[in-house]
Amino acid sequence: MQYLPLPADGEPPARVMTIAGSDSGGAAGLQSDLRTFALAGVHGTSAVTAVTVQNSLGVTGFHPVPPETVAGQIRAVVADIGVGAVKTGMLANAGIIGAIADAATELGIGTAIPFLVDPVCASQHGDPLLSPEALDTLLRRLFPLAWVVTPNLDEVRLITGIDVVDEATQRDAARALHALGPRWALVKGGHLRTAVTSTDVLYDGAEFLEFEARRIDTWHDHGAGDTLGAATVCALAHGRTVPEAIAFGKEWVTRSLAAAYPVGAGHGPVNASWRLRAPS
Repeated sequence: MQYLPLPADGEPPARVMTIAGSDSGGAAGLQSDLRTFALAGVHGTSAVTAVTVQNSLGVTGFHPVPPETVAGQIRAVVADIGVGAVKTGMLANAGIIGAIADAATELGIGTAIPFLVDPVCASQHGDPLLSPEALDTLLRRLFPLAWVVTPNLDEVRLITGIDVVDEATQRDAARALHALGPRWALVKGGHLRTAVTSTDVLYDGAEFLEFEARRIDTWHDHGAGDTLGAATVCALAHGRTVPEAIAFGKEWVTRSLAAAYPVGAGHGPVNASWRLRAPS
């Protein structure tokens, strides 16, 4: 794997931001993003959108942060520390999404600053996690700012109405997502359990690119989507193109799945700590 360059001693690393909810179980959300940021060698910052009550068995509650506080975190970090790329995760409600869109537009996130939108709007069981109003705001306000969107297949179904079952429907879904405004749409194949490989499809409105990896047969996949997005924005902050960054993120999450471990009675976390054992 071609790792990202590390700064010289005393020099600041690339800076990235996650705008997401906190996971009390430590497997996904802010905790997952910041773990990958650190292991990839970048400086991670955050804007907390919600505090969740969850463990390996699922989410049982959450408390959203006021929209003005979410936007305030973003503005404070960008004004002082700066940011090379930004990703989103759980955004909780329409008010928070609108505040993020306003701050992003003001600060150049999505124009000069690479912006990955992970539309966390469906659970692993396909249940909606955003109200219809919030989902509409996400699609209207954030998708047009996104350099790349990275839904899982349940989220693709909720957003586009397309049930992805094969390569043809995966490409149909990519077209439908791209029509909503992002520069690139990634349709992940990790939940498509019909092949020995996992193939993600990336589309820019003209060309399809495929990213294939061996399928990791594990029950412990909590935080996989967050980990893919976090690794991708690390690469974007280093100036990689979207396809190059997706390739980096795909290999990172595949290795994290291979190193996953059990905690609790449900889905254990993917494990980005494989990087500590890998050669530099």
